Amino acid sequence: MTQPLWQKSNVKIDARIMQFLAGDDVLLDREFFLHDITASKAHVEGLANIGVVSTDEAAALKGELDALAGDFASGAFVLDDRYEDGHSAIEARLTERLGDAGRRVHTGRSRNDQILVATRLWLKDKLATLEAHCRSIAKVCLDRAAQPALPMPGYTHLQRAVVSSTAMWFAGFAEAFIDNVLRARQTLALIDANPLGTAAGYGVNLKLDREHTTQALGFARMQLSPIYAQLSRGKFEMAVLEAIGGALLDLRRLAWDLSLFTTAEFNFVQLPAEYTTGSSIMPNKRNPDVIELLRASYASVAAARTEIEQLLSLPSGYQRDLQFSKGSLFHGVRHGLGALELVPDLLSRLQWNEGAMRSAIEPAMYATDVAIEQAAAGVPFRDAYRAAAETAASAGQGRTPESSLAARVSPGAGHDLRLDDLHARLHALDN
Repeated sequence: MTQPLWQKSNVKIDARIMQFLAGDDVLLDREFFLHDITASKAHVEGLANIGVVSTDEAAALKGELDALAGDFASGAFVLDDRYEDGHSAIEARLTERLGDAGRRVHTGRSRNDQILVATRLWLKDKLATLEAHCRSIAKVCLDRAAQPALPMPGYTHLQRAVVSSTAMWFAGFAEAFIDNVLRARQTLALIDANPLGTAAGYGVNLKLDREHTTQALGFARMQLSPIYAQLSRGKFEMAVLEAIGGALLDLRRLAWDLSLFTTAEFNFVQLPAEYTTGSSIMPNKRNPDVIELLRASYASVAAARTEIEQLLSLPSGYQRDLQFSKGSLFHGVRHGLGALELVPDLLSRLQWNEGAMRSAIEPAMYATDVAIEQAAAGVPFRDAYRAAAETAASAGQGRTPESSLAARVSPGAGHDLRLDDLHARLHALDN
């Protein structure tokens, strides 16, 4: 390992302790190493603006940072256990290539605000990916909701309840994922603040050009208080995991439906073959493993959020405990976004078994229609309810699923899905 940035004279470093301190940090730093380089370039520009580095030094530093980014992307430079972390690797590379100019690059910043800004940039990218996945899911659901509606049972308490349709099912999840697009946007607005220049949490005795770094890095605003920059660590990461988790909660319920609908007992849905696997012992089996793992994916995100929350029993100021948040964050975000990425293709290609769904609609499922019709004719609803309950077995006489859905004229229901309104909501989030 290269000499730590914090190495002091006459202090012996114990290799075992260093290994414990470093852990997997340098490997995890690969996730946002390019963001760290980008932030370093903005920091160099800011230092040049206040005369800490010369124009020529700034140009050389930025050129070497670009070269390092290219080498990292191509595999010519590997971030590994030669370095304590990614920040150390950047400074070591610049010092090796540029000498004193490289040694000046850390002026006015700490690894504390360095990791904050790199993580914040990484989180902004992940929220953009979350928004894109949720938008794609919503669009597929809207497209399929616009197709001819196939009657299917609607369930409460997992019991057959009323007539529903495939269009209503898709419209429900379309609106859910439109809200998830909105939540991704709102979370971005929360975390879109530049912490670079807050140093170790108390500022520095230099008039850093924080306005420049804020604009150069594409942040909406500056995070003003150095103390709050430290207090927000973990809080902002949890907010991103909560936004991903919200989408995965909807996905979990969708996957539960499909898990049931693909059973022989329901037989409502046929999945694309790629989304099923075979049994290792039973030749007759095709298992909906992908659906089951989509259903389970929320657990990974929730666990990551909980682990970070448990680390935050801390006083103000930076504490090294927060290093352990990095692995949880990366695992939760990567797994959650990976699950959501699979959903649009799955939903666009699954096939409904119209015959099985239609045959599962029982006469008693029209009883609510009967009660509402009587109430609309002037019978007190509770009296109409009781009468419909007593004759539920014959409630379907003269009725069809299509007629039930056509009569469902309340906004958002079978006859009035308001898909145009849902499209408008999604379109309003385009900008």
